[in-house]
Amino acid sequence: MDESSKEGKGRHDLLLQEIEAIDDYWGPTFRAIFDTDECDAFADKLDSRIRSHDKDIEKLCSAHHQGFIESIRDLLELKGLANRIHGEVQAIDSDICHSVTQLKLKGQELADARRIERNMKTTIEMLQSCLPVLRAYIKLQQQMKEKRYYPALKTLEQLEHIHLPNISHYRFSEHMKKSLAKVRESIKEASMVDLKDFLESIRKYSPKIGEVAMRHTAEQLNIDISANSSAIKRLISPTVSGEFDYEAPSESEYSVEEDLSAQDLVDFSPVYRCLHIHTVLDAKETYENYYRKQRKKQARLALQPPTNMHETIEGYRQYFHGIVGFFVVEDHVMNTASTLVNRSYLDDVWNIAVSKIASSVRTHSSYCTDPALMLKIKNLVMLFSSTLKTYGYSVSQLVELLQEIRDHYNEVLMQRWVHVFRDIFDEDNYHPIQVTTPAEYQRVIESFPYRDSNLEAAPFPKRFPFSSLVPKVYRQIRNYIQACLQFSQDLNLADQEIDDTLRRYTNLLLTRTLSGCLSTLIRKPSLSLLQLIQISINTNYLEESNAWLEEFIAQLTGASRELSHIARLQGRAVFRDVRDDAEQQIYEALKRKMDEFMELANYDWQLNEPSGQASSFLMDLIAFLQSTFQAFTNLKEHVAQNACLTACRHIAEILMDLLLSDDVKSISMGALQQVNLDVIQCEQFAASEPVPGFEDGTLLSSFLDLRQLLDLLLSWDWSAYFHDYGQDTSKYLRVSPQRAITVLEKLREADKRTVFSVLKKSERDKKKLMETVLRQLRQLLQSSA
Repeated sequence: MDESSKEGKGRHDLLLQEIEAIDDYWGPTFRAIFDTDECDAFADKLDSRIRSHDKDIEKLCSAHHQGFIESIRDLLELKGLANRIHGEVQAIDSDICHSVTQLKLKGQELADARRIERNMKTTIEMLQSCLPVLRAYIKLQQQMKEKRYYPALKTLEQLEHIHLPNISHYRFSEHMKKSLAKVRESIKEASMVDLKDFLESIRKYSPKIGEVAMRHTAEQLNIDISANSSAIKRLISPTVSGEFDYEAPSESEYSVEEDLSAQDLVDFSPVYRCLHIHTVLDAKETYENYYRKQRKKQARLALQPPTNMHETIEGYRQYFHGIVGFFVVEDHVMNTASTLVNRSYLDDVWNIAVSKIASSVRTHSSYCTDPALMLKIKNLVMLFSSTLKTYGYSVSQLVELLQEIRDHYNEVLMQRWVHVFRDIFDEDNYHPIQVTTPAEYQRVIESFPYRDSNLEAAPFPKRFPFSSLVPKVYRQIRNYIQACLQFSQDLNLADQEIDDTLRRYTNLLLTRTLSGCLSTLIRKPSLSLLQLIQISINTNYLEESNAWLEEFIAQLTGASRELSHIARLQGRAVFRDVRDDAEQQIYEALKRKMDEFMELANYDWQLNEPSGQASSFLMDLIAFLQSTFQAFTNLKEHVAQNACLTACRHIAEILMDLLLSDDVKSISMGALQQVNLDVIQCEQFAASEPVPGFEDGTLLSSFLDLRQLLDLLLSWDWSAYFHDYGQDTSKYLRVSPQRAITVLEKLREADKRTVFSVLKKSERDKKKLMETVLRQLRQLLQSSA
């Protein structure tokens, strides 16, 4: 066998081994066989191998055939045993199935019993877990029924946060939650009802709370609110104090039924309960807004003054008590429930309130005309301010309000003192005060600090130069100053500020009230000349009292007199102006009296011959003037001199007006000579110096115009008149051509009425001369124009 045959045989053996070794996948082996050209050789090899294995199997079967027979024989025996066992097993199985069936029934019964037991246990456990919820819910219902909302809220919290979460998997818990929501709303609504009741009661008790608070403040600050209530009554003399009936408020007016605080008078628990309830119910902000809104409404109601507040002090008290009560309550709530009311909120409410308070008090006090009531208002405003200031509120606007009320109080006082001064003026007799005893003298000196050594040394009866008006007016000015001081006290003002205020108000009294009353007085038509003279004398002594009044103010205020120069009293200027006015009225009254005498003038302008003496009316007038000027001795010298000079000039004017009057159409020479006699009598009166102190010729100069005109007409010295006309040395310098023409025409008219005057040559020559003079006078008049 060659080498290639050996190699092919060895490769076939390897392939057979691979086929025998592999049970199910021979693909690679067969592919390797088919890839070669030895398929037939391999098939032969394979057949050879199969025959070899068949031989081995036959050998093996032959070797084990006897054993197989025996095994079959054993199996047959075993089959019989198996059948017997099968029968027994079936019987046993039947018994077991029956037993199992019974056992199953019993087991089912046991399972059902245990399930029932377990269900019962579970149910009991569930019921036990639900019992607290049910008990709490029943308790909640009972509390709601009994209107115990605060405990109900606690029960509600326990239900929601403790009990209900444990039964949240039960359907009825949802229904309970819904019902609890309704309960929650019921509690909220019920708490709001309690709050509304509280708000209603707090409005009722606020005035009482405010009264107690203001009383406590008065006690702490030692404020006696009734101290000044009757002061003004004592400041006015009994003769003129009829209107000023002031009564001090009794102790009961400021007392309270019980000395209780705000928390004693009012139960604040509804506020806290409602706050807690809304806090728990997550409605705190809603509650706070509602509370503040309602309290602001109540504040607006408290800030509305009573309609008749200006009539009595009780209206002001009621108004202030209500406001103080409101803020005391709010302050208490802020200190006990700061989240509900805070300082910012209260400050906002106060800023709105203080403006309305100031406006209301300002408006109502402006109607007040009673100084005593205004003092009570001032005390109430001060106590009101002090009370609220202790609670931390700014009261600067109220301080300014007091300044305004003080100004109005001063106006009211001045109006009252108008009546006081008028009563004094009406009661005065305008005669110098005469005292007959030292006690009477001392009373006058005490009321008016007048000192005169001559008067003190004079025997009784003594006569003061002034009338009773002077001490009464002086005393009332002092009383007015004290009345003004009543308001300025307790306002925490410096002494200098009080001093300046009193001086300012006193100046107003002097420059407005007293000056106006005196001006009205001296213009009364019913006053006689002597009364006017006495009034003028009185003003001299009232002017001197200015220094005493300044000293009096300095003593009241304790201010330094060196620092009081800023607001000096203006009494001197006032009385000086009044005196000047009175002097003018004296002159006018003197003229009116003279006019009464001159109205009696009954000149016969056609008189042929004069009576040889002055007219009777003129003699009466001069006698009146002489007696009148004797009363001028207490007046200042210049007043008497001006009055005398005025009288002389007025007489000259009246006589001149009579000569030049259009009502007098003609004047005879006899009438002109009668007028000349009257002028001579007036010149003699002027030359007698009825009032001392005139320079020579001063009074006579009043009649110079009249004298030169009469001399010219009576002497018929026309040549000198025309020759010297316009020269300062002219004898008839004060005779105007117009006046001369007027009188000459009246003389010419009188000559026309004389029937036989044309028959006399002298009269005809005089008439021609008169016409010539008139023509020349008219020429002078035209040239001067």
